[in-house]
Amino acid sequence: QVQLVESGGGLVQPGGSLRLSCAASGLTFRGYAMGWFRQAPGKEREFVAAISGRGGSTAYVDSVKGRFAISKDNAKNLVYLQMNSLRPEDTAVYYCAASPIYYSTKYQNWNYWGQGTQVTVSS
Repeated sequence: QVQLVESGGGLVQPGGSLRLSCAASGLTFRGYAMGWFRQAPGKEREFVAAISGRGGSTAYVDSVKGRFAISKDNAKNLVYLQMNSLRPEDTAVYYCAASPIYYSTKYQNWNYWGQGTQVTVSS
């Protein structure tokens, strides 16, 4: 049974940083692309970032380029999202996702999901 468990969310002031983690189990981690999505109240789930199975390729939505960084530790079955220069519009529930295919910006094309972690950017 595949499980993805996110952690690291919280309340941060504008301009601050957070690092999200996602621990994966029940899948051959190196064979899966990993992604981060987010969903704000009343909005559709939005693609944020993705990383290929071996970690050699990454992709980001334009609004986070230069501020967020996705990384993958295949030895520990962990994926991270380092978020810097956070803005109020980054406030959302952040979800970790896994797919055997790298990659799609459409959440419908990802196979497995975590439960989400809340990120709130506010002064």
